[in-house]
Amino acid sequence: MNLVKLSVGSESVEDLIGWQAIYAKRWQDGLPRHVTRMWPKREPEILNGGSIYWVIKGLVQCRQRILRMDEVYGEDEIRRCAIVLEPDIHRTHTAPKRPFQGWRYLKPEDTPADLPEGRESEEPLPAELSQALAEIGVV
Repeated sequence: MNLVKLSVGSESVEDLIGWQAIYAKRWQDGLPRHVTRMWPKREPEILNGGSIYWVIKGLVQCRQRILRMDEVYGEDEIRRCAIVLEPDIHRTHTAPKRPFQGWRYLKPEDTPADLPEGRESEEPLPAELSQALAEIGVV
């Protein structure tokens, strides 16, 4: 089982990488995290090889493997779930995704495939073109 999440404020995968590099320094182990108020009820399934798929500019564009889920408390003393992520970000084939709040479960059969080896470093298509191609099923 996987999760899907909007990367709010990111214009590109590079933006996500940069933001995570800065934010990960806040944690003792230096691993990136996504902190959320809701704890996934399907945690055992997710921790069995699941990833978080990031939606950037209306398209699923990349994923990160989920390593574990840690309990954390904010300044407001409310319990939260810190989804601890592998630092490596894997680019995927793009897939359109409408806006939504929070995170959602994403079944393995509904996940976009990783880009083939050697294509991860290719210059990405402009977001509008990539979205148009994804909508007609080309990418």
